Amino acid sequence: MNATLREPLLAGLSDLGLALHEAQQESLLAFLSLLQQWNRVYNLTSVRDPAEMLTHHLLDSLAAVVSLRRWLQGPDAAASAHLLDVGSGGGLPGVVFAICLPELAVSCVDAVAKKAAFIQQAAGALQLRNLRGVHARVEKLVGEFDVVSSRAFASLGDFAIGSRHLLAPRGVWLAMKGKVPTEEMAALPSDVTVFHVEPLRVPQLDAQRCIVWMRPRMALH
Repeated sequence: MNATLREPLLAGLSDLGLALHEAQQESLLAFLSLLQQWNRVYNLTSVRDPAEMLTHHLLDSLAAVVSLRRWLQGPDAAASAHLLDVGSGGGLPGVVFAICLPELAVSCVDAVAKKAAFIQQAAGALQLRNLRGVHARVEKLVGEFDVVSSRAFASLGDFAIGSRHLLAPRGVWLAMKGKVPTEEMAALPSDVTVFHVEPLRVPQLDAQRCIVWMRPRMALH
């Protein structure tokens, strides 16, 4: 599979302006291969075709890497940042973030044991020391994270409410969505604010994508 998908992956990376080392490129292809193998038994994703996995999962997740990297280099980011990917499923986008951003500690939480186990397996197979899979409900999780991400996980309100206790003092939410979720944004709790809606363009995929960046609203004294 790696040989047939290498060219479209490289074309996608070029299109995104995302420079990755050859070892990272190989890790992305190895992750896709691992996802396909486990998917036969554990049904991690409804997408079965390898070429479709590349566009709908890998390139879709890679489109957010440039934005995340920019935030990590900004004034609000911690020196050694920790990211929690909620409802990570087959490791998307969490595993992709871990491969592309080795300086970022990535935890992928999922309430389904087999999905968390897959992420742990991927961390070992791909030698990603900055990645771990966590089997838990996000509401029961403890910890502190600079970025809490999700990809088509839940409504913005449910996502924010369920993970609010995990945000570091200057932490942010990164919610990957399809078209701009205007109604969900309007229904957010009053103490959560959207500070940026960032359109994403996914190479080789004709579909609307965006990131909704959110943070807790500061109380006025």
